[in-house]
Amino acid sequence: MEKRLIVFLAIVTLAIPTIGLATPPRPGPYISGFLGATFPASMDVTATQYDHGARTFNDRVEFDPNLNIGGSYGYDFGFVRIEGELAYKRGEISSINDQTSQVKYANVDGGVGIYSMMGNVFFDLRNSSPVTPYIGGGIGVATLYLDDTYGTNSSTGHRDLLYESDSNTVFAYQAGAGLEIALNNRLSLDLGYRYFGTAKTTFNKSSHITTEMEFRSHNASAGLRWKW
Repeated sequence: MEKRLIVFLAIVTLAIPTIGLATPPRPGPYISGFLGATFPASMDVTATQYDHGARTFNDRVEFDPNLNIGGSYGYDFGFVRIEGELAYKRGEISSINDQTSQVKYANVDGGVGIYSMMGNVFFDLRNSSPVTPYIGGGIGVATLYLDDTYGTNSSTGHRDLLYESDSNTVFAYQAGAGLEIALNNRLSLDLGYRYFGTAKTTFNKSSHITTEMEFRSHNASAGLRWKW
């Protein structure tokens, strides 16, 4: 959490010199794009293998930070903004710990990619300055793409297939806050934080390995918003 806060504060600090030269933002339609980082939360994953009878493994999965990119189209009513958002983020698996057998898997190769389509509502806290804080969130759908995931068993040294690739579309939600910094009356810098999550889903229901999981992440981004 401290690393996430440091990254966000660094972005804000770099933006401060532009604030004094800007004018307050104005209402109207807008388009925006953003780029940042996603920090996936640790996740409990249930995997069932059917090779020699059904065996269920309860895994604790850790991720490395990765890419968060997207864009939106919406309308600013002055104090409320409504928008549609398309985004992509990815969680690269760094380690897996089987809590049933206490076996750890290292050198993990695999991850989860997420394409999301969200409908968002944000409330802008307008004031006389060019800096507008905002809060809000949204709901929508996300398609999760699970990779073939391999890991080195710490007990045997074998390279094992832990999860099989598949994709599913599920309900998704997010909530967050940020700052809109007006560079002029059309262009703004957007610094944002979002907490993103999905419903639980099951991959490969009729395959050799069935995997059940959900995805949650903290996301920081910087973007530009253009109004006309």
